[in-house]
Amino acid sequence: MSSSTVSTPVSTAAPTREDVLAAHLGGKLSTGLTTPLNDARDLAIAYTPGVADVSRAIAADPSLVARYTWTSRLVAVVSDGTAVLGLGDIGPRASLPVMEGKSALFKAFGGLDSIPLVLDTTDVDEIVETLVRLRPSFGAVNLEDVSAPRCFELERRLIEALDCPVMHDDQHGTAIVLLAALRGACTVQSRELRDLRIVISGAGAAGVACARILLAAGASDVTVLDSRGILVPGRAGVTGEKAALAEVTNPRRLSGATADALRGADVFVGLSSATLPEELLALMAPEGAVFALSNPDPEVHPDVAARHASIVATGRSDFPNQINNVLAFPGVFRGALDAGARRITEAMKLAAADAIAAVALDDLAPDRIVPSPFDPRVAPAVSQAVAEASRAEN
Repeated sequence: MSSSTVSTPVSTAAPTREDVLAAHLGGKLSTGLTTPLNDARDLAIAYTPGVADVSRAIAADPSLVARYTWTSRLVAVVSDGTAVLGLGDIGPRASLPVMEGKSALFKAFGGLDSIPLVLDTTDVDEIVETLVRLRPSFGAVNLEDVSAPRCFELERRLIEALDCPVMHDDQHGTAIVLLAALRGACTVQSRELRDLRIVISGAGAAGVACARILLAAGASDVTVLDSRGILVPGRAGVTGEKAALAEVTNPRRLSGATADALRGADVFVGLSSATLPEELLALMAPEGAVFALSNPDPEVHPDVAARHASIVATGRSDFPNQINNVLAFPGVFRGALDAGARRITEAMKLAAADAIAAVALDDLAPDRIVPSPFDPRVAPAVSQAVAEASRAEN
């Protein structure tokens, strides 16, 4: 292994339920000060009367808000609690510990401040209106754990309504890291992305985004399944986002179920809760790759997948090749905010995936196709690549 390799911290024991609950007492977040507040002079600078000078300056030139407030590094983590982890629709209050955790990751891995906003509504119009009215208070929006298909409309409308970066991480964070991992797998196996037959099980938020970024990156044969089978134009009941996806995927116009899609496939990507029987894995082409990304229970156990595939990845930290969104979202938002971007574009997402893949090159192996989430090179590399991609577009 190269000298640049960073070892992943290893816990001596798995945390118990009591450990977890104790660690969350009082929540995981608090605010901190960036300027001293020790005496009367400090008070006069930080608050009245001195702060009035700052307010006057911003009133005269609203662009100064980025210099004199925290909005240029503040991400709002927004959820309605309708698709939380593997727990489903548990509501905004129960989703708050997850959103606090996401904010903690923004700080630890991207150096960005973040505030969780859980909304007691599932109405897209109301969520958009709420965030439009709150726009002066933050610099970017990370949508989190919003159920499909509403998440597609919500993200699209927020991008249109807000003049700041917006990204639904469940879609695009997953897609970015998957693409980086597939690039790593291709390098290990001396293959090209464009030559692979890829099957994606799951046509929800992550499945749609993964299919689209793979196509944008040059994949030519991507087939997507939902709970009723292969997406193909004209299939009964396929509407909206699925219908649009069916038009640009499945070039061989396959129809049927999982077995029909997997026969001869090079890559399986699991993004649903459906169990994948071992006999179906045996239908894949030799030297395949299996990405069983459902959490906490993968579609197929990694040990079983390894009997049929050369490369196996999951979404879990206790197996090799963890496809973890924390490799992407801190650097993506940091780069977008550093560049003053108003949108997170496809080019920026592709640049993020390439940056993650480049970090992995030093120690690439079948069980190391992506870097560790704790590799300190990842977030700076991603943020730089994203910022450069943004500037190149403007």
